[in-house]
Amino acid sequence: MRYFYSSFVFMAGGLIAAYFIGGIKAVYLAILLITLEVSLSFDNAIVNAKILGQMDILWQKRFIVFGLIIAVFGMRLFFPLLIVYFTSNMGLAQTLKTALYHPVQYEAILHNAQPAIFAFGGAFLLMVFLDFFLQTREVQWIALLENSKLVKKLSAITNIKLLIAVIVSLMLGFTTADLHIVLNFIYGILLYTLLEALTRLLSLDMIKNGLMGFVYLEVLDASFSFDGVIGAFAISGNILIIMLGLGIGAMFVRSITIYFVQHKTLAKYIYLEHGAHYAIGILAVIMLLKISINISDTLTGTIGIGLIGAAFIHSLLKSKS
Repeated sequence: MRYFYSSFVFMAGGLIAAYFIGGIKAVYLAILLITLEVSLSFDNAIVNAKILGQMDILWQKRFIVFGLIIAVFGMRLFFPLLIVYFTSNMGLAQTLKTALYHPVQYEAILHNAQPAIFAFGGAFLLMVFLDFFLQTREVQWIALLENSKLVKKLSAITNIKLLIAVIVSLMLGFTTADLHIVLNFIYGILLYTLLEALTRLLSLDMIKNGLMGFVYLEVLDASFSFDGVIGAFAISGNILIIMLGLGIGAMFVRSITIYFVQHKTLAKYIYLEHGAHYAIGILAVIMLLKISINISDTLTGTIGIGLIGAAFIHSLLKSKS
């Protein structure tokens, strides 16, 4: 439990703040938002643990401290404000005023920018999934799929990830007929490719010391948070309550990540990483589908938790066999 003390303290302070903002109702809404964030980002914690396990303790602490500040104030407060600022004719001060006093108008503007946001986030997460899925690995969870002849042939093709991403971008262009959405999808691919290239250019020691790992983790966290930030408006229109609820959830996700690293959970439960990446792949597809159709965040979270749960149970059975 010691890994979660800081999260519980942070939650207590956040819920007290929520009470002063809007009473018992605000506390209840904040708890719902915490649940939403954790359920949507549990797979993120597993993937983060894989990367964070390669860093030294100093960078693990920096991920908790500085990463949390970026997660709470950057992605859960300033990012939505910046989206509204850039997609409307309002100044930054007017945007903040609209968020605080006219949440319905603020939500409507953010909703209009949703397709572009999902295209960017969906592209980045799709690349994360493809990078894992198309690698040759000794441990296989769903061998019928992962060890199939088709997957082996695809894995042997140079730059297959980019080829698949280009095909998806063409499909997006055909189905949406919106160049802005396609461009944001391409930006997501470019960002992932840039981070991957920098990781290969830098020395292994620099990666272990956390330089690129920290940046990658923050971008990955940002991609996961897109869905939660926008979905949060279905629960509350108050940007402060949203920031508190999702921020507390992000803190718990980081505590879970550190717990996984310290207890070497991924080594004990060998299929957890697979389950998390399958959940990321599903989330990427759902984010891209949400550009055109409405899909419940409850369904998204349930699928992710279900895949991770199945991977955990299978890992447990495997360890006992």
